[in-house]
Amino acid sequence: MRRTTLTLPTAPLGPENPLPALRLPREVHRIDETTRAALPADMARQTAYEPLRSVLPVRLRDGYGRRRAPAGLDALVLENDRLRVTVLPGLGGRVHSLHHKPTGRELLYRNPVVQPADFALNGAWFSGGIEWNIGATGHTTLACAPLHAARVPAPDGGEMVRLWEWERLRDLPFQVDLWLPEDSDFLYVGVRIRNPHHRPAPVYWWSNIAVPEAEGTRVLAPADAAWHFGYSRTLRHVPVPAWDGADRTYPLRGAYPADYFYDLPEDARPWIASLDEEGHGLVQTSTDLLRGRKLFLWGAGPGGRRWQRWLTEPGTGGYAEIQAGLARTQLEHVPLEAGEEFAWLEAYGPLAADPAAVHGEDWAAARREVESRLESAAPRAAVAAAYAAWRPYADAEPGERLATGSGWGALEVERGGYRLPGTPFDPDTLGEQQEPWRRLLRTGAFPAWEADEPLTDPGCSLVSPPWRDLLEAAPSTAAAEYHLGVAQWHAGDRAQAARSWERSLRWAETPWALRCLAVADSVAGHPARA
Repeated sequence: MRRTTLTLPTAPLGPENPLPALRLPREVHRIDETTRAALPADMARQTAYEPLRSVLPVRLRDGYGRRRAPAGLDALVLENDRLRVTVLPGLGGRVHSLHHKPTGRELLYRNPVVQPADFALNGAWFSGGIEWNIGATGHTTLACAPLHAARVPAPDGGEMVRLWEWERLRDLPFQVDLWLPEDSDFLYVGVRIRNPHHRPAPVYWWSNIAVPEAEGTRVLAPADAAWHFGYSRTLRHVPVPAWDGADRTYPLRGAYPADYFYDLPEDARPWIASLDEEGHGLVQTSTDLLRGRKLFLWGAGPGGRRWQRWLTEPGTGGYAEIQAGLARTQLEHVPLEAGEEFAWLEAYGPLAADPAAVHGEDWAAARREVESRLESAAPRAAVAAAYAAWRPYADAEPGERLATGSGWGALEVERGGYRLPGTPFDPDTLGEQQEPWRRLLRTGAFPAWEADEPLTDPGCSLVSPPWRDLLEAAPSTAAAEYHLGVAQWHAGDRAQAARSWERSLRWAETPWALRCLAVADSVAGHPARA
């Protein structure tokens, strides 16, 4: 493993938006009660469980541009005789490249540029590679954020890269351990999400893999049916591979963007593969906890083609996404009990199968061919054994620090006294954004805004119940009442939030409290007053 710098044409991310995100993002996937009533009981329950109310306390990243210039990106490279893996810890831990040395093939869709667009829950997101989506339905708010990274001993005596951070939508710490066993054609990825709180927490996880897309690309998974979600905003159960006059396992045979969540049988080995016309490509498999598998396609219509061009540079080929998640669909959140954790192992590697079988009309035979080749390359028992070997190492304390994430985890650990072996949130990561909240925690008073300084940023808000309780007990100031109002709004107490912002204005007239009241009036149906 080594550190390096990857130079790519990169558009600027711009600063965070200082205005709190009081409104729910427009594109959050939702279904109506009629659709929900027709779903299997467990799916219906999980689609209704703890839907996202807002992206608070996360700030929006909407200041990005489109003027790209070469930029050096910190990168971590894992390498053995078979694979070379490039990870970008400063951009959500994205796996930028998975290169198979014996064949010279790039197994992922590797975007030659970093071009943000408004696809993440909080705005900026870019396409390509493998991303780790956690939090709530959609692309993670950490898509363009730095993660903590360090060297950690691997189960085979080598080294792992550990990525970790505090996910703020659900207040949950998570880690992603990546390693390459000697002479292995497969990248192993151990993932753990922990709930250190005294209450259940909703969990969302989908590993999102961008793969090259061409006329002969076929996506295969062990399923005869899928849940389709498209522009109609409904979930419908459809047959696989052919539906509505076309074979939907070929991404370019659909006209419009769509999700296909494969309905895997309970006893099936979970896997998904994207193979080209010659039967070559990428396969992903996992231990059984990660049950969901999905194909996302942009489609061959003008809208999908335009989006693909918007996300990269002219002359770059297209991509589809194959994904793996904790639930059957991405409209679901899974409860994680207090003090418990979810953990699993994923494996990513090359697959070569008989193209006549892969692209034949017999769907069952195509699946059997791929599953047989997968079993030879990465036996199900071997993946389970790798998971068992990794589990004791999940608590191993990191060695050399390779990258530094945010200070929010350190603040939460200081407040809650959590013990999280393997994922230290060190006090030296605390910074300017956390300092007012640390003072509230230690003194019971939120620092007042300086009256003689121009107020260019109200500071980040925190909205979880423990922080709201501290704000309610703090002395009243313009700053304390402003942040209390944001926390109350997030909790659904809009009337009390408005009263807090009004009290903030009595202390000092600021654009921040005025804007919050304007949003409250607009939401309440009073646009003129807003």
